Amino acid sequence: MPSPRVEIHYCTGCRWLLRAGWTAQELLTTFGDMLGEVALVPTKGGIFTVYVDGYMVFDRKTEERFPEMKELKQLVRNRISPDMSLGHSDSAVKSQQQQQQQQPTEDTQQELGSFKDEPSAGDSCPNY
Repeated sequence: MPSPRVEIHYCTGCRWLLRAGWTAQELLTTFGDMLGEVALVPTKGGIFTVYVDGYMVFDRKTEERFPEMKELKQLVRNRISPDMSLGHSDSAVKSQQQQQQQQPTEDTQQELGSFKDEPSAGDSCPNY
């Protein structure tokens, strides 16, 4: 079975070559010989998309953000070697998932109730 090919499509007009190169370096450092190739594919239109063997694992336009490296490593790992441990990267993501699954109690909701409808400082930012 041939080794997986990772493609990082990036927008040249947005000058995302350094980000794409850094992403490639991180993936090669983490997965080493498990990857057959990491290709940088210049494109236009604000694209920053990562594919593994033709399967899109991350798209900046869909997610409306760039990937966190831990997240991207997990997505790639899930395609090429689901049983591989990513060490501390896995434990951090697992703890975040556990925190998100915890439901607030009625006491917590009452304490936070007066604040939940107030806009935060970041809500007025035109970039979000």
